[in-house]
Amino acid sequence: MKTTNPMKMLAVMSVLAGALCCWSAKAADAQGNWDKNCAACHGKDGKGQTMMGRKLGMKDYTDPKVQDSFTDEQAIKAIKDGVTEDGKTKMKPFADKLSDDEIKALVKHVREFKGK
Repeated sequence: MKTTNPMKMLAVMSVLAGALCCWSAKAADAQGNWDKNCAACHGKDGKGQTMMGRKLGMKDYTDPKVQDSFTDEQAIKAIKDGVTEDGKTKMKPFADKLSDDEIKALVKHVREFKGK
């Protein structure tokens, strides 16, 4: 029977715990960024049924058809560059407020609304 080195096992467990903390922090950051920057229009639940969301015609991100209508790359571009329609700003750009990693985390957060 093979014995395990307790120091090696402690090192492995430390690395795993650190990775889990980083993942949890990113998820919390995405939720915080959503609440701060997106929920007023898109709704906390992603359905777009806020006063501003209805006015701007926000899509329901819980709808699988809506989710299938855009790629992650398109969502990243929209968050970075903003969205204009008929010369009017529907969504301001966030490239100067959010890092690339924060934007990718937001897109992942949007994808989690699918089917809820």
